[in-house]
Amino acid sequence: MIDHSRQKNKKGTIPAFTPVPRHYNRHDGWTPERQRGFIEALADTGSVKSAAHAVNMTPEGAYLLRRHEQAGEFRKAWDAALACGVQRLEDIAMDRALNGVEVPVYSYGKLIGTRRKYNDRLLMFLLRNRAPKRFGEGGAHKENAYTRQQLEKLKAEWRHEWETEKRTESEAVVERLNRKLDLMAERRRADMSAEERRLEAELDAARKRRLALPGPAEADDDAADVEEADFEDAPAEPAAPTAPEEPASHRTVSIKHGWPDDGRATPFRGRW
Repeated sequence: MIDHSRQKNKKGTIPAFTPVPRHYNRHDGWTPERQRGFIEALADTGSVKSAAHAVNMTPEGAYLLRRHEQAGEFRKAWDAALACGVQRLEDIAMDRALNGVEVPVYSYGKLIGTRRKYNDRLLMFLLRNRAPKRFGEGGAHKENAYTRQQLEKLKAEWRHEWETEKRTESEAVVERLNRKLDLMAERRRADMSAEERRLEAELDAARKRRLALPGPAEADDDAADVEEADFEDAPAEPAAPTAPEEPASHRTVSIKHGWPDDGRATPFRGRW
């Protein structure tokens, strides 16, 4: 049974050909309908295996049919279909090189999102094939520095465009959130009574006055700075005069009582 769910190739891209004649017309063999379906599938997929499976045949049978002595037109159609398939693959590669591919991002075994990954090697490969004089191996020595400079310039431009797009999206999201918050605030004010509005106005005024005043920590710091400045500016007090210390062999004693005197108890002092 032939797979009819596959999208058929456009008409005119594959040359018409005469199917390879078979010795026996078997319903499960390479019938003319299967040969045409195989060529169309080959043009769509670029894979012999996929094209053969699309018509419920094997790739080995397709290669045997290609080697048939009367398969000249079939081989030409085969080559034309492969050219179409290669062009499709080249388009896919160009799309991946320009737009990248989405890859999943996992955290602790759970999928948390995706990110876009770009392949610079694929981009350079396509540039070398599309512009071999500028980016090919022959001009690598002459234009290697120029190529790197151009690639860095292109990367910077692409990065700038991407960041601008992301910034614009972020600003749009913030703007939408602000509009929603403003709308919610307006609805809440509309549902408030006159007394609630008066209390809210007084609360806002108190908050503004509080913000205008210095905080407790700032006030303590200012007071500490003032005290430290006053202490540094104050003149040093003169030291109190002290009496000369007498030798240990001479002790001042009281004549009246007979115990050591400090010189202030009585004016009558003697040597002991």
